[in-house]
Amino acid sequence: MSTSKTVERGLSEKGLKAGSVGLIGAVVIGISCIAPAYTLTAALGPTVSEVGVHLPAIFLVGFIPMLLVALGYRELNNAMPDAGTSFTWASRAFGPWIGWMGGWGLIAATIIVLSNLAAVAVDFFYLMLAQIFSNPELADLTTILPLNIATTLVFIAGACWISYRGMETTKTFQYVLVGFQLLVLGWFAIAAFAHVANGTAFDATAITPDWFNPFAVESFSQFAAGVSLSIFIFWGWDVTLTMNEETKNPEKTPGRAATATVVVIMVIYMTVSLATLAFAGIGTEGLGAGNPENQGSIFAVLAGPVMGPFAILMSLAILSSSAASLQSTFVSPARTLLSMGHYKALPKSFSKISPTHKSPSYATIAAAIAAAAFYVITRTLSENALWDTITALGMMICFYYGITALACVWYFRAEAFRGARSFFFKFLAPLVGGVILLVMFFKTAYDSMDPSYGSGSNIGGLGLVFILGAGVILLGAVLMLFMYWRHPEFFKGQVLSRASQVYNP
Repeated sequence: MSTSKTVERGLSEKGLKAGSVGLIGAVVIGISCIAPAYTLTAALGPTVSEVGVHLPAIFLVGFIPMLLVALGYRELNNAMPDAGTSFTWASRAFGPWIGWMGGWGLIAATIIVLSNLAAVAVDFFYLMLAQIFSNPELADLTTILPLNIATTLVFIAGACWISYRGMETTKTFQYVLVGFQLLVLGWFAIAAFAHVANGTAFDATAITPDWFNPFAVESFSQFAAGVSLSIFIFWGWDVTLTMNEETKNPEKTPGRAATATVVVIMVIYMTVSLATLAFAGIGTEGLGAGNPENQGSIFAVLAGPVMGPFAILMSLAILSSSAASLQSTFVSPARTLLSMGHYKALPKSFSKISPTHKSPSYATIAAAIAAAAFYVITRTLSENALWDTITALGMMICFYYGITALACVWYFRAEAFRGARSFFFKFLAPLVGGVILLVMFFKTAYDSMDPSYGSGSNIGGLGLVFILGAGVILLGAVLMLFMYWRHPEFFKGQVLSRASQVYNP
């Protein structure tokens, strides 16, 4: 079924509602998935502890491979818009085995982060109640394990329900929450700079060009750790590509939205990080951004001194950020699972579409159940296991982003040298971006073998972060072999081939 015919009928070849999201809507959902308010409050402190005032330089270094990979994604989407993105494109370029593992990397990363986002939303939900009712004890309710788990499951169920209702409902929900968090972040940055100008900042620090120099970072280990954190905070922009069968002008809009999302996020991060460093400095005491006691949530510490009586808005912004990202993050795994079911790489039930909402019904519910189960198991067994798995996310992000970027290089190899544009966008940009991310994958894997990496937990002297990260990838390989045994046609190239034709069920 051709693209033009499917659009005329109002459905993609998989049954999704075509033309339901425009460029602005896609960018908003992309920003939501990255969750700037939540990501900044969690990442600023740890990154400052690694690289100090060179935080802007590390953001720039992390931004470069993200932009280069986004350009490669755009070219792949222009050639073959498909909701399976990494899975479909890697399968077309490298064959079914690498394609399946690329899809697994995306699914595993997003399922894990869904549980984390829900947990963060719950923490800030009870913090918000404590602030509203001026009762600090309410914030401690999140430490009661049964209540914490029950509330987290409610958040996951709510996000699943909105996602199940399709892109129109998702888009409306995201406009409100994303708009609010960006307004509050802007307010925070302006207020922080105003304090610096008025001489009322905690540790007013002058911004210098050296802050933007990545070569000024003291060691490669600090550099790699900073870049690893930076890559994590940019992750999520590819959700705009997984919506490609539901966007207007599916060959162009998703790629443009991905590039625009990365650039907009970079502007947000740079503005807020500069405001934070200028106001608080990098000291290890008091309100300093380098204080270990502030690293869990830097905005929870700075919102009061910077925003005064309006500090509660920051708590609401972080809550809305994590809740919005929880909902929008469902888009990627649901559509990847849908595509894998459609192309018979997973059981056919994953390809089911809601007849009312034209959304991936079975896949969305399956993603919610997997995220809920992951949270309940890891949170019950060990809180260290939960957070170390989140730390291992960087490995999986670099893994599937790197595979997809190199898929672009290989898929377009015959036309890479036919002009300057093809050379840069189809060869050089994705090649450099993909190599950087795969180098970071192996570097992080090696570093995480150290028991001191992450929470400091280990099994037999091997770091728990490495065991969990490698274990998730190994689990994918086991499931892939099981699917080969049950449904060999996909793995024999009979469904989605490396040739130019597209599967027509």
